[in-house]
Formats: sequence, structure tokens, C-alpha cells
Amino acid sequence: MERVGIAPRPDWRAKAEALGFDWHSAPTADDPVGLYWDESAYWRLTADEVDVLEAASMELHEMCMAATEAAISRRLLPHFGFDAAAIKLIENSWSRRDAAPSVYGRFDLAYTGGGPPKLLEYNADTPTGLYEASVVQWTWLEERFPDSDQFNSIHEGLVAAWTAVREKNGGDDPLHLTCLAPHAEDEGTLRYMLDTALEAGWTAKNISAADIGWSAPSGDPNAAGYFVDVEDTRIRKLFKIVPWDWMLSDAFGGQLANAVMKRELQVIEPAWKMVMANKAVLALLWEMYPDHPNLVPAFMDRRAFAPGTTVVAKPLLGREGANISIAVLGEGGEPAGAPLAHMGGEYGAEGYVYQTLTPLAEAPAPGGGTYRAVIGSWMIDGVSRGIGIREDAGLITHNRSRFVPHLF
Repeated sequence: MERVGIAPRPDWRAKAEALGFDWHSAPTADDPVGLYWDESAYWRLTADEVDVLEAASMELHEMCMAATEAAISRRLLPHFGFDAAAIKLIENSWSRRDAAPSVYGRFDLAYTGGGPPKLLEYNADTPTGLYEASVVQWTWLEERFPDSDQFNSIHEGLVAAWTAVREKNGGDDPLHLTCLAPHAEDEGTLRYMLDTALEAGWTAKNISAADIGWSAPSGDPNAAGYFVDVEDTRIRKLFKIVPWDWMLSDAFGGQLANAVMKRELQVIEPAWKMVMANKAVLALLWEMYPDHPNLVPAFMDRRAFAPGTTVVAKPLLGREGANISIAVLGEGGEPAGAPLAHMGGEYGAEGYVYQTLTPLAEAPAPGGGTYRAVIGSWMIDGVSRGIGIREDAGLITHNRSRFVPHLF
């Protein structure tokens, strides 16, 4: 695995925007350029390394399914921070998981090419980086390196997954797709998912989450009712890029849970994916598969680590690197000094899991410093379908870390 510098296409911005990729940059006062998509380099893998990533992703997915079963059957969900209502919904969803399909998820992997890939976390509910991994980097490859290949059959996988959901669960009901707006990346991802659903034969349309209404015949929001779109069409199948914990904390979270459990509403991703998306699953995986080559030591209590261990603290519900900190531990599991790195955010009250810091792929940064890369490995309908790579000069990959294409 090697990072290779290259001159960007002179008109790459125009080409990105022609694809609808309008979140390629996010300038700020501190970073006037604000590049997110970065084609001044690419990561070159070997075919053997691609095979290793694919095999590890498939095995990790099966392990996460087993861990979800264990968390539910062993009554461990309170330790994940779930309340009684969420636990009831998760248990209900898992009990009929064959009728509660999952379309996608993304593993974050540490991989240097010199050893097995290591699981950092599973973005199993609302993973980001989909369109750029599926379409944007493939278009880049076709133009710049038409004789090379890329670990990327994400688009084909999504169409196949949507086709399977439609055939298995009935395609007569329209599919609604929703996210919180305005949000350029989520809205762009939603447009892409709409395209793949339409290609799979669905009648489908996008709707802002704020525009989803509740129809209660009596006018009483607690009375029997159902969710509707702006045209008062009943919503029976809903794909969402809104975290389950946010949805359940909404004023109509109870109605949402009841509708799902009564099978009046199907939501994708299903509620059982909340278990995999919760960072507590990392500690459970390590308990179930100790010393597994694709896992990193992880515990709910820092005192389980020996003094001198460098540990990453991750909030159970955190996303995009928020509230992650890295510190060397002293006696009693307490940090021995100031954090080596820390990200701010709004998470952490729900608790933390602690994971040994593991090496990432590294490459010298122009002008000094080091780029560190995280592999985003996409699982589509339980199948490993491709990767996207995010890199940063810091120790923590976050929402402003750059996306760099790859080939092999």
C-alpha cells in the first residue's frame, strides 16, 4: 500500500460538480481552500491487498452479526446505553431481521499492507462517504488510469440490494428517502441512493425529514395514525440518513417505534443496526474473539489496560471523530498527561469505549508531517463491495479529513 503524488486534473472541480458532487470542498476561516476531495495523490494497492481487505471485511461482518445476537440474547443492551424503549425496538427488529433488511454499512479499518486489517469501528447506521467511494473515484479512475482497476462494485451492489428488498418485501409501496436538510453531503448521498433505488425498479422520492408529517384522524398526536409526506401520501417504507438515536429522541419517536414494531412502517437501516453502530460492540467483539487478528483490544473500562498503553477513547454514539481523545494511560487507568490528540463535539454523556491505538498506513506529507489513512470498507447487503480512503495529518480522522482515490 503506497501513496503516490500526482497532478490534479485542471478542471476537476467542474467535473465533480457535473456529477452532482457539490461537497468536494468546505472552506472555513481557518482553511480557505477546505478540500475534502483530494486528487493530488492516490493510494496504490496490490491485488493481494485488495483480497485481504475483502476477506477481512466479510469475516468482520459475520462477527458483528454474532455480536449483535450475543448482545441481545445475553441482555447486554443496557450496557450499550439503550433505554427500555430502544431495547424493545431492537429486540423486535432482530427477531424478524429477515424482514428488516439492511442495505449498507461501512467498516473503518486500519491497514498498512504489512499485517492484517484492524477494525476501528463499524458505521452501520448512517455511514458517510458513499457517493465519492462509489461514483466519484471511479470516474477519476476511468479518466486518469483507464488500464488500472479499483476495489469498487458499490454501485452494482446497491442496485442489487434494492432489487432484493423490493422483491422480498414488496415493491408496491413507494419508497421514501429522507435526511436532515440543509446538509450538502447527506442530500447528495440521498440523491444517489434515490438513483440506485429507481434503477432497481422502485417508485421512490426524496423528502426532508422536517417535511414528514403525522396524520392522526382525531387530531390527537397520541391517537392511531401514520406518517405522511407533503402530499399526504402514507409512508410505509423509509430509507433514512438520520441516526436512530436522534429519531427515537424526537417528539414522535414513540410513534415511529410503534409503527415499526406493528409492521406498519419499514425503516432502512433497521433498528437492529443500532447495536453494530454503537462503539460498545468493539468491547464485546474483543471479549468474544480475543486476540483475533482483525480486532484491536477494546474495553469499557480503562483500568483493563496496562499502564503505559496508548488508548483511544470513543463515545458510544460518536460520529466523524467527534469527542475522540488519545492518551497514554498511567496507574489506575487514568491518563498520564495531556491528551496526544482530542476532538471536540457534543457526544460523550452516553459513555465511552476504550481501544488500543493501532498504526495506520502512513506517507510523508508535502512540506513535512505525515498523512495517515483509514480504509472505509463498504458492506452492501452483507457483501464486501469496495473501499474509500480518508486521510489526515493528525491522529484522528474526522469530518474534514480528505478523501483520496485509490487503484490497484
